[in-house]
Amino acid sequence: MIFQGAVRREFAHSAAGVFTALFAILVTTQLIRLLSEAAQSSVEADAVAALLGFSALNYLPPLLSLSLFVAILLTLSRSYRDSEMVVWFSAGLPLTAWIRPVLIFALPLVATIAVLSWFLSPWALAQSAEFRGKLSMRKDTGQVAPGTFQETSAGDRVIFVEGLADDTSQVHNVFVSEARGERVGVTMAATGYRTTANNGDRFIVLENGSRYEFTPGTAEYRILEYARYAVRIETKESRSLEPTPKTMPSQELLAIDSPVYRAELLWRLSMPFSAIVLALLAIPLSFVNPRAGRSANMLLAVLVYLIYNNLLTISQGWVASGKVSFAVGLTTVHLVMLCVLPLLFYHRIAVSSFMRLTR
Repeated sequence: MIFQGAVRREFAHSAAGVFTALFAILVTTQLIRLLSEAAQSSVEADAVAALLGFSALNYLPPLLSLSLFVAILLTLSRSYRDSEMVVWFSAGLPLTAWIRPVLIFALPLVATIAVLSWFLSPWALAQSAEFRGKLSMRKDTGQVAPGTFQETSAGDRVIFVEGLADDTSQVHNVFVSEARGERVGVTMAATGYRTTANNGDRFIVLENGSRYEFTPGTAEYRILEYARYAVRIETKESRSLEPTPKTMPSQELLAIDSPVYRAELLWRLSMPFSAIVLALLAIPLSFVNPRAGRSANMLLAVLVYLIYNNLLTISQGWVASGKVSFAVGLTTVHLVMLCVLPLLFYHRIAVSSFMRLTR
């Protein structure tokens, strides 16, 4: 029991240190990206913190999985370097005896990863998309700024207002260019005003102006003279966010029999499975030969991790394209890695036995 507690504490300390370092790197890179978007006016500066939080929540499952893998790898590698494994093997305990303490430590983290990938990650992505949509709508509804050309988020309309009255309700010298299919409309007016309908929609009402409609590349055009012309500024109702597989709740994905949605479901289910397999793979991969270099096992472990994740990505792509079924895509990669696991254990046990005989 003393040994079990000491091992779990060392696993926990290593996992906490690795997760802190990885999380700091993630937050820094995401912050740089969001600040770049803010500098380009893609997002507002006061929205950076919220978007950063949603992004961090989305990446928690792979971060925890990688932290678990590296923590077990570092702890057992230290045991090899400090010759604690020699005492372990001399006491008649095999390498497979590490499976039990590793699983006891890993299962709570695997359960956490399952909850995060199944519920929290899609919720964070949905909230991030909704938040960006609200920012875009707020940008559209506040786009009447004097002296600047303001383009809607959809890119189909440009509005220019030369000046505003002191009470900001009246506008002067308004220019509106919008594209509707193949036709382009240009609306101009000397005066106008801003108003809000009962349902919350915002309008710019132009007075005593002209509108020109034409199809680029042709001589066809039409000129309209009007007394009042209302230009509706886009609202959330007219530009509702379409749910994507990544932002949909897992319960809804289960009800949709489509390759793209099944591929997203495969990824969410694969996260906890891959975490437990990686935890077990870390046991034989942690072997360090004190007579050789100390980084060889780390390079091999990184290679195995990259291969595993790339195989999961390829499997997800094949399911999305309909090349393989959902069941095959979900089980094949994990079964392959589970088949590699006893081979690694056998190889490490054989090497350890040989090293003991040569001492």
